[in-house]
Amino acid sequence: MKHYLEHLVSQAIVQLQDNGRLDRDITPDIRIERARDKGHGDYACNIALIMAKVARCKPRDLAISIQANMPTSDRIEKTEVAGPGFINFYLAPHAFHEVVTQILDAGEAYGRSTLGAGQYVQVEFVSANPTGPLHVGHGRGAAYGAAVADLLVAAGFRVHREYYVNDAGRQMDILATSLWLRYLEQLGEIIRFPSNGYQGQYVIDIATQLHDKNGMDFHQPAATLMENLPPDVQVDGSGGDKETHIDALIQRTKNLLGENHYRTVFDFGLQAILDDIRKDLEDFGIAYEEWFSERSLITSGTAQQAIERLKEGGYLYEKDGAWWFRSSDFGDEKDRVIIRENGQATYFAHDIAYHMDKLERGFDRVIDIWGADHHGYAPRIKAGLTALGYEPKHLDILLVQFANLYRGGEKVAMSTRSGQFVTLRELRHEVGNDAARFFYVMRKSEQHMDFDLDLAKSQSSDNPVYYIQYAHARVCSVMTQLKEKKLELDQAQGLANLHRLVEDHEQALMMMLSRYPETIEVAALAHEPHQLAYFLRDLANALHTYYNAHQFIVTDNSLRNARLALILATRQVIKNGLDLLGVHAPEAM
Repeated sequence: MKHYLEHLVSQAIVQLQDNGRLDRDITPDIRIERARDKGHGDYACNIALIMAKVARCKPRDLAISIQANMPTSDRIEKTEVAGPGFINFYLAPHAFHEVVTQILDAGEAYGRSTLGAGQYVQVEFVSANPTGPLHVGHGRGAAYGAAVADLLVAAGFRVHREYYVNDAGRQMDILATSLWLRYLEQLGEIIRFPSNGYQGQYVIDIATQLHDKNGMDFHQPAATLMENLPPDVQVDGSGGDKETHIDALIQRTKNLLGENHYRTVFDFGLQAILDDIRKDLEDFGIAYEEWFSERSLITSGTAQQAIERLKEGGYLYEKDGAWWFRSSDFGDEKDRVIIRENGQATYFAHDIAYHMDKLERGFDRVIDIWGADHHGYAPRIKAGLTALGYEPKHLDILLVQFANLYRGGEKVAMSTRSGQFVTLRELRHEVGNDAARFFYVMRKSEQHMDFDLDLAKSQSSDNPVYYIQYAHARVCSVMTQLKEKKLELDQAQGLANLHRLVEDHEQALMMMLSRYPETIEVAALAHEPHQLAYFLRDLANALHTYYNAHQFIVTDNSLRNARLALILATRQVIKNGLDLLGVHAPEAM
């Protein structure tokens, strides 16, 4: 309806331009908003206030002229100019009747639009380091990213979903070293496990698999491994440094294993965890078009190309044996290391190269969905792209706050390194995919979230996903009752008699259904799936209220079929919305 009203206003402005009342070079930004007060109509437009200065007249006078030149429409009962120059629209009752027909005709396509005009958007989300299983914090990024991507598709964008696999760098070296130490324990070696190693049970499990497959192939005495290593303060209690210790241990591991065996251990751990991540996401209903390897940036020369371009542009300088990027020239708080003293490129260097690669692949927009702990990282990436000659406006970085998990009223502490965390898989098994997907997107991504397991598992109106799914199932039960009464739906008769729907509950429900396409577009452009979640909860409430106030299977055929058409349209919209959030719409509960 918003687009329809925008078109009417646009036609009025064109008419005024044809009549010489307005300059032809004026390009109006027409915005239609829902009226907050029903006494001011159903919709309002402030275009006269926006255009008054360039039109060289008072806003109210311009509003009156626009009103007078708008084409007549049987969907509009009346228009009026209010206040300093608002144009208020009062819709005719049958304007909302049309939405029922539109929904039932369009089915799953209702609410989808061509707003995005096929623009090609890349959405990168989750991208958790393959150093351990996905935990409940990663789950929020997964649910949010998938919903953002699906909303963009519904709004007419082409979307490429991507997972960036950090399969190079220090954290993966720590994982490989941790895995080898656990493997040596399988062979009876007594290991002083580093405080900065990955300590979860999953590392021990993978080490067992490594031993089962390779036997003694990678054995080295623990004494040789640990000889003359810098002390680990938390293990030795001798005032050492855990970072220095783990770095020395990584180098000793590489030396003792040799390049080929080290790569075998490294890849074994990487593949085991990556396979686990893939399965978790697949079981969570998350699909990607591409899993992009960080290592490929090195082997393809892309990383080196980005570094050379920065050097040629004069954006790098050498200091203390390292190469630094002048990110402070672009608003960053300080300059950043690109190449360490040992000649190794940093994560930051690879991230710049990765984003260069993204833009070179021809995406119109790039959306990164990161954890909130990366908030200071965004300006650096945009600085790197600017230095490379790209427009940073093509990159949107959305931050997702960590999800705090509560069980029995108590917060669950989590740490990947220590191995104390609740996995996404455990969460799914406890509350189910539907509750997890819905609860994760109920708040703005940048807001902290407390995930209440008890509420997610409850079968009550307090549980929003249950409440919405129950609304869908309730309509299905009405259709089952219809069959049990030996009656059939006459949809054509129902659509022809929508004027019989005069009850307040019916009018409110049709008004809400008409808002669904707008909700999808707004949620997609704002990257806010919680707007859809709220809409569905309100729609479910309207359906339940209608169900409790009126009988649907009445003796009056035309009224019965009109009411059935309305609730079937409601069921369709609920299903369409839940599909976009990755939640099932059950027929019975």
